Amino acid sequence: MSETQNRPTNFIRQIIDADLASGKYSQIHTRFPPEPNGYLHIGHAKSICLNFGIAEDYNGLCNLRFDDTNPEKEDIDYVNSIQEDVKWLGFQWAGDVHYSSDYFDQLYGYAVELIEKGLAYVCFLNAEQTREYRGTLKQPGKNSPYRDTSVAENLALFEKMRKGEFKEGECALRAKIDMASSFMCMRDPVIYRIKFAHHHQTGDKWCIYPMYDFTHCISDAIEGITHSLCTLEFQDNRRLYDWVIENISIEHTPHQYEFSRLNLEYTVMSKRKLHTLVEEKIVSGWDDPRMPTIAAFRRRGFTPASLREFAKRIGVTKMDNTVEMSVLEACIREDLNDNAPRAMAVLAPIKLVIENYPENKVEELTLKNHPSDESQGTRIVPFSRELYIEKEDFKEEANKKYKRLVLGKAVRLRGAYVVTATRCDKDEQGNITTVYCTYDEKTLGKNPEDGTKPKGVIHWVSAEHALNAEVRIYDRLFSVPNPAAAEDFHTVLNPDSLVVIEQAKVEPSLANAEAEKAFQFERQGYFCLDNKISAQEKAAGKLVFNRTVGLRDTWAKMNK
Repeated sequence: MSETQNRPTNFIRQIIDADLASGKYSQIHTRFPPEPNGYLHIGHAKSICLNFGIAEDYNGLCNLRFDDTNPEKEDIDYVNSIQEDVKWLGFQWAGDVHYSSDYFDQLYGYAVELIEKGLAYVCFLNAEQTREYRGTLKQPGKNSPYRDTSVAENLALFEKMRKGEFKEGECALRAKIDMASSFMCMRDPVIYRIKFAHHHQTGDKWCIYPMYDFTHCISDAIEGITHSLCTLEFQDNRRLYDWVIENISIEHTPHQYEFSRLNLEYTVMSKRKLHTLVEEKIVSGWDDPRMPTIAAFRRRGFTPASLREFAKRIGVTKMDNTVEMSVLEACIREDLNDNAPRAMAVLAPIKLVIENYPENKVEELTLKNHPSDESQGTRIVPFSRELYIEKEDFKEEANKKYKRLVLGKAVRLRGAYVVTATRCDKDEQGNITTVYCTYDEKTLGKNPEDGTKPKGVIHWVSAEHALNAEVRIYDRLFSVPNPAAAEDFHTVLNPDSLVVIEQAKVEPSLANAEAEKAFQFERQGYFCLDNKISAQEKAAGKLVFNRTVGLRDTWAKMNK
């Protein structure tokens, strides 16, 4: 099968194929235009994969352009984080990073051109009056009393706006289109407003800033973008996009196409709500592993490949839908099942003492890092008389379905010997603290000589050599599939979205774990070292592991 046949197809790619075949374009040029007013989320990842993926597949170009027209809400930290996210996902933009602010002089010139053509005017209606004059979906708007101001006076007023001679909110530049239009965005929209705000790129040069709908289409045209891809909420705004391009003196005429945005179960994608989660400290920050941001998924141990695969599976359509969380989790499970090395960690430890094992003996067992991928090599794991096992892996009595350690019955210790439990100690509350057993020294790597095969395999860590670790079990931040539908999303927060285990025991090889690189903790799930742990903390023995995802989708079973 050819490389072309291997490409995913969708309605946008079909349009591009037709445009190339007809000779309309000889090279495809897309762009990804985020606002630097927050961290990118999983919905942006879909857009990144679409825009950069198309550029890659068609040997074209994709720009990274910051839509930085609202300096009050923007921050250079967001600019830096967005660039990092794009690179981490595996993409590289064409040339230098672009900013809408790069074009502020040109945008101002095009606004003057519209005024000169009688297609824009300075309006002194306040915000409340502007809403009143705009009308409703059922009633047309009415013309502003400032709509027929002369061209000369509008030019003078706009110049005064630029010089800072009006207060914020006192006036704005509006396009003169049609107050009776059935599309609200065409009812003389504001294209420039006054803001006395320091800009992270242009400093204090400007006190007037263009609106998104005016800026976006002109920036596309200046950069030679061929296919401007937006989500469906901008569908009506395409009329304004085209109107601006048609009424200014610019050579290139890009076209906007819309696709459905990503809605993911148990998450909110609204920047306003994400800001609220951070500001109210419901989460620890934008990269809290419960957040739907790319930085959060990265900190949780998701891989770039898993997010790209997710974007590929959900596809690109014009139909709004909500994707099940299980689809995303399946992508990371499949990736990590194939690629994550194995390790042993005991999250709720109780002591296992092998009474017939020599007291001072320590064996170095060689275990595979992956059961089916020999290229991942092996590691040395110490084995001794006293071990830690999971509390849930031992019962005094159990039915035949229980495949772990039971008094009087045998079980295999992963990569080691077969042991048989003989007795146990309990504390004052009746909790089991120590289990005693015997081992069969001839069962290292083989079954007992009598031919019996242990029914279960449990993991363990040598008590003498175990490292202490904090383990954070992350789950869905919300308890309902569509938290955005709740009148107050605070009421549907999941109280168990984070469970912290402070005294987990992990095998010594994990002292060398790298941040963000996931391991499969045997029988527990996939975990990675938290990327907030400094080199100094790690050197001092501090280990914090974040759960990426469980081995199976237990949430679906628990919430049926």
